Amino acid sequence: MKERIRKYFNVYTNNPWGYVFVLYPLVVLSVFMIFPILYSLFLSFTNADIHTLRNFTQVEMIGFGNYVKMFTNDPIFWKSLINTFYFIVVGGPLVIAASLGSALLLNKAVIRAKGLFRTIYFLPVITTIVAVAVIWRLLYEPRFGLINWALSLMSIQGPDWLNNPLTAMPAIILMATWKNFGTNMIVLVAGLQAISRELYEAAEIDGADAFQQFRYITLPSLKPVLLIVVIMVTIGYLQYFAEPFIMTQGGPLNSTISLTMHIYNNAFKYFNLGYASAIAYILFGMIAILSFVQIRMFRSEN
Repeated sequence: MKERIRKYFNVYTNNPWGYVFVLYPLVVLSVFMIFPILYSLFLSFTNADIHTLRNFTQVEMIGFGNYVKMFTNDPIFWKSLINTFYFIVVGGPLVIAASLGSALLLNKAVIRAKGLFRTIYFLPVITTIVAVAVIWRLLYEPRFGLINWALSLMSIQGPDWLNNPLTAMPAIILMATWKNFGTNMIVLVAGLQAISRELYEAAEIDGADAFQQFRYITLPSLKPVLLIVVIMVTIGYLQYFAEPFIMTQGGPLNSTISLTMHIYNNAFKYFNLGYASAIAYILFGMIAILSFVQIRMFRSEN
């Protein structure tokens, strides 16, 4: 070990440009990531707001005051927290199921023009969220939208989707599923293609039907890939922002406001920078805990 360390040290000593190439990304990482992270952590324990932007000497340390306020005197925080978990619990399994179903279909040998279908299914992912949100707002329009028009053909009176507290969140979840399932589908297709065909042939010889093959071969073989997909969906959905921001502005009656929207409002509308930083660190903790729990759950099943 000492010889290896000495060898690497001699390499960098004899090649000073190595320090330059290593130092540059470290400086960029520190300036644009490490410093903002540590600075926001500091702000979360202060009263930083719009007034302290002009005179930083007015910033005062208030300890855990922002965190206490968050849990005891901020009903919008609790509403945004419930909405975020609603979005994950309902929308997460829905987008994963849509991704897995489309991946299984595209992996079938009888399906032709697979590349074309993959491109079509992936198009919503590369389409800007602003354009997608505007189009879906038109689809949800209560009088002239295509969705309510289709329901009227079946003699069903469609609701005012985005202005009804009961239907606004399901409407956003449906749009987010259509927008995001393509990414997970590509990952799952790659995982399906890595499964040996010999396993399915052996199962067919033993008399296993399609469901048994899916349960005992496909799912166990896809566990590592599914873990990645579940973690990506969880992290992404915990931070959902653009969908309600563009379509409903968090309404009606805060029925679609998310934690990230609450952070945005406090930071850039009310300029309560310290309080917004505290909410951001609560969100960070939730992401870390849920990711850790999911990894442990998948590992315990192996």
